Amino acid sequence: MWCVTPSIEGKTRVNDVMSLSPFTDEHELLRTTIRGWVDSEIAPSVADWEEEGDFPNQVFSRAGELGFLGLAFPESAGGQGGDYWSQVVFLEEVGRVSQPIAMVLSVQTDMATPPILEFGTESQIERWLKPAFSGELIGAIGITEPDTGSDVASIRTNALRDGDEWVLNGSKMYITNGARADFITMVVRTGQLEVDNPWAGISMFIVDTSLPGFNVSKKLEKAGMRLSDTALLFMDDMRLPADALLGVEGEGFKQIMWELQGERMGVSVFGIAGARAVLEEAIAYAQDRRAFGRPIGDFQAVSHRLADMATEVEAVQALVYECCDLWNRGVYSTEEVAMAKLAVGQVSNKVADAAVQTLGGAGLMEGSFISREWLGMRIGRIGGGSDEVQREILARIMGIA
Repeated sequence: MWCVTPSIEGKTRVNDVMSLSPFTDEHELLRTTIRGWVDSEIAPSVADWEEEGDFPNQVFSRAGELGFLGLAFPESAGGQGGDYWSQVVFLEEVGRVSQPIAMVLSVQTDMATPPILEFGTESQIERWLKPAFSGELIGAIGITEPDTGSDVASIRTNALRDGDEWVLNGSKMYITNGARADFITMVVRTGQLEVDNPWAGISMFIVDTSLPGFNVSKKLEKAGMRLSDTALLFMDDMRLPADALLGVEGEGFKQIMWELQGERMGVSVFGIAGARAVLEEAIAYAQDRRAFGRPIGDFQAVSHRLADMATEVEAVQALVYECCDLWNRGVYSTEEVAMAKLAVGQVSNKVADAAVQTLGGAGLMEGSFISREWLGMRIGRIGGGSDEVQREILARIMGIA
């Protein structure tokens, strides 16, 4: 819940203290450690990185060195052996200072690597997973194509058998970490599209980007999340070894649908953490900024706007934590995850817009925290399955579509 307490200076500030917190003392110790890293090594550079449109790979290597990239993975796979709440702590702490950095790290921890643990062989885990957790290798997830987004069944990138190898051809679009990835967990077509079963013939591969035939066509420039690299990729007669196949041939659609649940969970966790941070910034501004002889927070139009946003953030936070609790217990509820993804995207954008309105001209200044997050949060309603896709999922589960 939100509670207002006096600060040392005598002013008031907002603390986000959850009643019945799901976090143990061990989680809070972990949070302190992660927060120290984020505040000292990430936050001071975000504005510069955003202006440059890039960030150093050292972010990955440092996070791996500190043990933050495999928090919820078993020690046997190179992880830290923690529960999912440990990953929640990590995403929240990064998400409160930068949605783009949270996104690129979540691609590593919640998108590219979980399928390798779930469907991979021991050799694949050794070759790709352990170095990813140590920060030596950077991963990406390859789904979207120039003509195919949420319609995974219509992907055209294909891999054909040729003796003991696979020959990969096609392209992938809007791939986060694509320009720097050492490997891409990629969905491709290995069989013909069937009219009565459009999901047939799809498989997953671990694509080694150092192999001949892999090309980063260009790094794509975005309106927001500029420091999160997004790339257009081409694979031209790229020959993959037999062991690049992840799991069972033809099971790729099921595998990627499983992966998307964890992806949407991660996006929801750091998305609502970012919304809370933006709201706190807006509240602090409303308490300090004066107009007509008093703080603008004294005006009902401002105070009620922020009160509404605080209420929505808290409600969505509760939904996200419910999903996290289910996930932590091994329950992958498609319905709750879709609701959380949809709600976080909607509310984070509303909060960011309300924050800009509260700050006025200051909220639109390039390089400011509010303007960066305002633009960055927009991807939450598109990436990992758009709002429309989440609504379609829910409508089908509810039996009305």
